[in-house]
Amino acid sequence: MSFSVIRPHVVSRTGLGMLGLRHISTSRAVAVQASRRVSAAEGISAQDTAGFKYVPGGPILPGTVNDATTFPPADKTHGSYHWAFERVLSAALIPLTVGAAVTTGSAHPILDGILGVSLVVHSHIGFDSAVVDYFHPRKFPVLGPIMSWILRIATGLSVWGVYEFNTNDIGLTEFVRRVWKA
Repeated sequence: MSFSVIRPHVVSRTGLGMLGLRHISTSRAVAVQASRRVSAAEGISAQDTAGFKYVPGGPILPGTVNDATTFPPADKTHGSYHWAFERVLSAALIPLTVGAAVTTGSAHPILDGILGVSLVVHSHIGFDSAVVDYFHPRKFPVLGPIMSWILRIATGLSVWGVYEFNTNDIGLTEFVRRVWKA
């Protein structure tokens, strides 16, 4: 039985009654029946539970939030080591950027290469966190791993592009300098 807070005359005039919308009944008999307690001897019938069988301890639905959490095996590349690496990389980008701005990329190609790869790795860590948060494999069993592999392929192509740009072209620092002056 569905209820509605819509006034009865609105339901009858607009045809909403055909959609199963009815006004709220406040009769004393309905209120008394709804508030009566079920004794232990009576038990709970299927009618009282809207057709669902009562299971002591609550229902356990497989494949949902009721499943136990699986813990990944201990790994040094995750957890505190991973967090420390992210912070060290972020802090190292500041002097690398300043050093690259002070010198020219053609005079110090190793500094230019380290800056390029550090920026790509820093971006990969940030995008990986977003992919893990928004496309978790438990919620998206197909799309989650696909997004992770797309990110890995894009990161690999970016590292390759940075290498090609630094070795066969003007380099990242010189490119930024020319764009800045243009």
